[in-house]
Amino acid sequence: MRFIVATHNYKKLKELSRILKPLGIDAVTDIEIGAKLEEVEETGTSFEENAFIKAQSACKQSGLPAIADDSGLEVDALGGEPGVHSARYAGDNATDADRNLKLLAKMASVPEDKRTARFISAICCVFPNGDKVTAGGECDGRIGYEPVGENGFGYDPLFIVASGHSYAELTIEDKDIISHRGNALRLFAVKLQSYLEGHTQNCP
Repeated sequence: MRFIVATHNYKKLKELSRILKPLGIDAVTDIEIGAKLEEVEETGTSFEENAFIKAQSACKQSGLPAIADDSGLEVDALGGEPGVHSARYAGDNATDADRNLKLLAKMASVPEDKRTARFISAICCVFPNGDKVTAGGECDGRIGYEPVGENGFGYDPLFIVASGHSYAELTIEDKDIISHRGNALRLFAVKLQSYLEGHTQNCP
């Protein structure tokens, strides 16, 4: 099955493709099919809404079933920030390091027992006939006091999971087992398989 992945984030694309491959899904980019997806404004107020906006746009532009992920970090002490603004938390042209520094600054006076947080992922697949399949996943953790680890991307170096390690310290295999995106995609696989049993014509 060939699906287009609606993202220009190379690291997120690698993570999505790695998890989708065992499901029999050939995740392709717009470049691989000789197209160029136009950027779409993420105007949703939830991860689910933004995932749908991106998947619907990619499906319309490519004519292929399109998968989009919208994900981010919610920090309890900050009232859910950065939330849907995770990628733009420190401005449009900010780096991962800039966003991590801003988060650390806002968390500077927050004690250990109040540093709880979670990563959330919303997956949406839109088919050319207008049908959609959705799934979500979460991973609970807490915010550390400094970046730790060299793997991953985004807020991974600050997100401490139950083992006491940051996302960025985990191998890709270990991260996929517990991550918000891994959890969302495993549920998505079950729901997608159920859908495809009666709609194989939608999968070129």
